[in-house]
Amino acid sequence: VSNLVLKDINLTRAINQAAEESIKDHKLNCDSKIQNEEFDSEKEQILYQTHVKKQEKRGYSILMNMRSTINHYLLAFTSWVLYKLLPCFLSGVITHTKQIEMLKTASEKAPGIPLIFLPLHRSHLDYIMSFSSSWKQFEIPVFGGLLRGLGAFFIKRKIDPVTGKKDILYRAILHLYMQHALKQGHNIEFFIEGGRTRTGKPCLPKSGILSVIVNAFMDGTIPDALLVPVSVNYEKLVDGNFVNEQTGKKKNPETFKKAVSAIWKALNSKYGLMRIDFNEPYSIKELVSTYNKIAKSNGEPTRVYKPSARQLQHNQSTSSLYGTDVVCEEHRALIDSISRQIVYDCSVATSVMTTNALAHLLLTSFRQGGYEKDISEALDNLRKVLYGQRDIGFSGKSTDIIRYAADLLGETLVSRTKQDDDFFIKPISSIESLIELAYYANSLTPHFILHSVMDSGISRRLLLDTCIENCDVLRYEFILNKPTQALEDMLEQILDELVMRDIIRTKNIEEEECAKQSRKLVKYLENEMTDFYDSEEETDIEVPEIFRSENTIREQQNLMNILAPYAHTYYYVAQSLKLLNNTSILETEFVKIIISDIKKNVDNSICPYGESVSTESVKNCLKLFEKWSVINIYSQHGLRLLSLGTSMIHPTTL
Repeated sequence: VSNLVLKDINLTRAINQAAEESIKDHKLNCDSKIQNEEFDSEKEQILYQTHVKKQEKRGYSILMNMRSTINHYLLAFTSWVLYKLLPCFLSGVITHTKQIEMLKTASEKAPGIPLIFLPLHRSHLDYIMSFSSSWKQFEIPVFGGLLRGLGAFFIKRKIDPVTGKKDILYRAILHLYMQHALKQGHNIEFFIEGGRTRTGKPCLPKSGILSVIVNAFMDGTIPDALLVPVSVNYEKLVDGNFVNEQTGKKKNPETFKKAVSAIWKALNSKYGLMRIDFNEPYSIKELVSTYNKIAKSNGEPTRVYKPSARQLQHNQSTSSLYGTDVVCEEHRALIDSISRQIVYDCSVATSVMTTNALAHLLLTSFRQGGYEKDISEALDNLRKVLYGQRDIGFSGKSTDIIRYAADLLGETLVSRTKQDDDFFIKPISSIESLIELAYYANSLTPHFILHSVMDSGISRRLLLDTCIENCDVLRYEFILNKPTQALEDMLEQILDELVMRDIIRTKNIEEEECAKQSRKLVKYLENEMTDFYDSEEETDIEVPEIFRSENTIREQQNLMNILAPYAHTYYYVAQSLKLLNNTSILETEFVKIIISDIKKNVDNSICPYGESVSTESVKNCLKLFEKWSVINIYSQHGLRLLSLGTSMIHPTTL
């Protein structure tokens, strides 16, 4: 593949273009005397050739550092080593044999069509899947070479070294390398989220690499590609936790010493099961056809995507990954839709592990703890709710599962003490423990998030409109639906499900006593369950057409507890906007202030959700406020600054 890239005419064009840009920078950096000096044609030609040779050397160096040098002997040896080592700290690595057969069948039916494996990224252990694109930060001694020999090719996390200026040559080489790999029929695997999730829930996709593949199809470079969403989950994360990063502390870089230390620690610990699930592949060609049908049925002819001839563009797209001949602006929405669908499918296919189930129950139903018998009954109910909708990665008696999961999570997250004739299980209430426990619980959060949105909006007159507004608030936290699904239709399905479970009622007129009770429930739940039994006064709240059932208060509280940590985080971000009145603040400093404020309120028992301390949710909220023009985010001298936006007359108006 490397030789094909070196011979590609488009690489020559990219080198020439990079040389031209380099000459411009050279002249701008000269002092005024030289800058105003007129260069004759001979000097210009010498200068040009010098910069071309410089870019040629740089291009060769980039390609050599990027390329994969897969070694089949190393691959076989590493497979044997992993076969021996993995049982030392994992009780098993599980995947369905039928899923493997499905992939083989799909590959046989489409010979020469590459398979693109797109897993969610949780752990460094995910790299046991070969042919992956790995971030350059992992090119550390020994391990970097090992990954390269196993099929990894390396991509810099920060492609452009200077903010606001694109590295034309690097982007072109990356595009051409992937393009030729695809043409040769090589399978590729990369993490659609970009980096590991720090919260346990899927991140929004980074579609840069995917755009190379989609555009290779759209411009006819490849006839098709089969996209394979992959879900990887662990009962206990081998990498430790991301508490420091979530509390605003700086991430420490990877080193050889730390990598060896982490491996030694892992080999002497127990992490339970690892589960890998492969979704059914879908072809880009069929996916584009489906999107086109939807666009036509919705009366949007401008959103119909048609493959076109490949053209070299010297004016690069502002958000193109690779810079020279690649992204058509009209394909950007298509790429975004495909990437979001992949993440959604991966999330739905992720198996629920024992620790996910226990952490979910502890943070929603038993935040103050509960007896083992009660938690086991709750787990039985959870398994019934999930049956047929999510793959449950465990079996057996719920009591045994609770004990096993509590032991695996450890005493730093869960306490288990003998009381009377039963065990009392309680989550450790420190901020650090709740953040880590939320990581495991968040594997189930995407499944229940629309239920929680529906329940939080139930007291509104226009329920669906309110829920859609709430979903808009969560646009950077979750992918709530596929691009091929209408959000309102999904909300209506959730509404029907909640009615079936008797969590809400849909009768228009209830007897007087029930209507009174409903009004009290609305007030009770909207005030975070305070002073409910102390107040018997009638309120002026109008009885909604769809209202909560008095028989399932606990289930309603559980659903609200899913969304509540995010609501508290967003509340404190909104409250902190007053700091931006008539001034600008560094984004990093603003995030630190908010995190410190939330931690203080958790410590003072004002905020009951320790997992609300989340830098990721704070940044997602800032993205939302930027989209709403509540704030402006801009760069100045390489620093990101925040100021109030055009829609904010005064910060107290939010």
